[in-house]
Amino acid sequence: MTDLTRHLRLLRPAPGVLAFYDGRVEGHRFADGPNWVDDGALSLGIASYAIVSGDQALVYDTHVSRPHAALIRRWLEAEGVARFTVVLSHRHLDHIAGTAEFAGCEVIANARTAAHMARDKAAIEAGTLQGGPAIAPLILPTRSFSGEMTLHVDQTEVRLIEANIHSDDATVLYLPESGLLLAGDTVEDTVTYVGDPAAFDIHLADLARLAALDARSILPNHGAEAIISAGGYAPDIIPATADYIRWLMTLKDSPENRNIPLHQAIGAQLSSGALTWFAPYEAVHAQNIARTLAQYHGGGAHG
Repeated sequence: MTDLTRHLRLLRPAPGVLAFYDGRVEGHRFADGPNWVDDGALSLGIASYAIVSGDQALVYDTHVSRPHAALIRRWLEAEGVARFTVVLSHRHLDHIAGTAEFAGCEVIANARTAAHMARDKAAIEAGTLQGGPAIAPLILPTRSFSGEMTLHVDQTEVRLIEANIHSDDATVLYLPESGLLLAGDTVEDTVTYVGDPAAFDIHLADLARLAALDARSILPNHGAEAIISAGGYAPDIIPATADYIRWLMTLKDSPENRNIPLHQAIGAQLSSGALTWFAPYEAVHAQNIARTLAQYHGGGAHG
């Protein structure tokens, strides 16, 4: 195990499902100086997943670096996996960085993700899209879909479902037999990261679509290691996420609400246990407020 992957943990949240978790390690940094791996991924904790059946694995996101992906592949090969399919949850760098370690395998994404990645390929490989580290080479999807798509990992049915939550190009995985939902970044614990406040109504509608799946358990990419390891989140993380989006929407008519601290804004959801407290999400909350105020008030607010 290299220095970069020394905190990568292998979890087994459900039969036939592996989680690869890194981050939330006090004092550990991936690299010196500002970088998207530490600031947007490891600081919050991040997991990617694999659905394993027979000698096949569906790898859901390829983690934050090629060394991470290489170790994940070795772990899966030790489980007897010889055939790999990669599915990308969305275009953000902490989900696509290791795909080169699965070169030659089918890489599936929805059409929006494929288009975003193709558009940004040169900048991502140069490290200029969101700063370093660069992802070079960036492996583009080899197959895309729109709406829904069904795959089989040996005998395990997996539904790929497109959504617009967190980003406009989300793909979640639903396993009908077990009722497990692998949610990517469509829900997070403590709170969702909002990329486009103009799409709040779409986010809410798509969260309602996910809730209608009636999943028994939910595995997000960003969440608490102990909860993921124990099998995932209860379904109430979905309405809790919707409640938080509705709270952000109050900033349109009540911009003074920006002064309400996060623990108060989501107090009911913390009390119920739908969400848990992790202090670094205060920075995410502050970014969400700034983006929402910019959408509603052109970058400023009164009151």
